Amino acid sequence: GNQKAGEMGLAAVPGRQAAFRQDLSAAVQYARAVGCPRIHLMAGRVPLGTDRATVADEMETTFIENLRYAADFLAQEDMIGLVEPINNRITDPRYFLNTPHQAAAILEKVGRPNLKVQLDLFHCQIMDGNLSRNLETYFPLIGHIQIAQVPGRHEPDSPGELNFPYIFELLESLSYSGYVGCEYAPKGDTLEGLGWLRSYWESRGLQHGGTSKAAE
Repeated sequence: GNQKAGEMGLAAVPGRQAAFRQDLSAAVQYARAVGCPRIHLMAGRVPLGTDRATVADEMETTFIENLRYAADFLAQEDMIGLVEPINNRITDPRYFLNTPHQAAAILEKVGRPNLKVQLDLFHCQIMDGNLSRNLETYFPLIGHIQIAQVPGRHEPDSPGELNFPYIFELLESLSYSGYVGCEYAPKGDTLEGLGWLRSYWESRGLQHGGTSKAAE
């Protein structure tokens, strides 16, 4: 969409289907060029001056239509489409897709196996909490995970609500083998801010880079 015009994705925005398809085609070209097999299909915002409850059904219908089109298009490229719930309490009050429950219900209606949830634990904690149960419940639908401490959205070891060593161990127990994206704002220098990861590796008996010391 047009960020300067206040758009944040188009997949659920009525009347913008043609633009969504055009942007999806461009995104696939970029993804193909860099070897990225997953594309985030952003739902978009409730139109300005419109009541969310009034347009919810129309936006969901648009979202489902666009997701089916995107899934079939991405299947030709052996790619996965991702939808990310973004909290509407702090980050974006007008964003349409807000909770993993809403995302799961929509994906069930879409009915395409190459669509998954991009679960950002920052947004999930703000909207619902109950992270352990949500990770277990929606694990079959998860295609990518993102992390940030709550409420500051900084490094996982910064002061906040979330116990990331516990969360990482839970993901291991669930046999999660995908990526964990660090979508946070470093409090200072980026490399210095990755000290939490070095400390975590060491606590698990791993070298920097995640290789086992025993294996070495």
